[in-house]
Amino acid sequence: MTAEITRINPESLHRTPGYHHITVAETGRTAYLAGQCPLDPGGSLVGPGSIEAQVDRIVANALAALAAVNAEPQHVVRSVVYVRSDVRDDLSTAWTRLTASALGPAFTSASTLLGVAQLGFPGQLVEVDLTAALPD
Repeated sequence: MTAEITRINPESLHRTPGYHHITVAETGRTAYLAGQCPLDPGGSLVGPGSIEAQVDRIVANALAALAAVNAEPQHVVRSVVYVRSDVRDDLSTAWTRLTASALGPAFTSASTLLGVAQLGFPGQLVEVDLTAALPD
């Protein structure tokens, strides 16, 4: 059975570039994924200096984490994307690459995109935090 998830954009709120202001999950189980980082299975940073390469690794990691709990991108009910930059184009690059990826459906839910001063690993430019409503 698929988790029942409703995504809402009230007419009284601004238009969004693909995400929804509100996501309601009518389900009993939720998975909270740790922030997905651009690290390979050995723990090494992928793509130093490249938002695109780091996003691609994060997508692979996030898909693996979701699969481990029998979930898919469309089960994501909340996402937070952190980009180590105060340049709007860098944030846009990360968002565009994420939403165009196999993980893209995750970003149609309630989503937040943030520019931050620092992330956990030296050279890390992007991190993605996901919450999923698990299917029965």
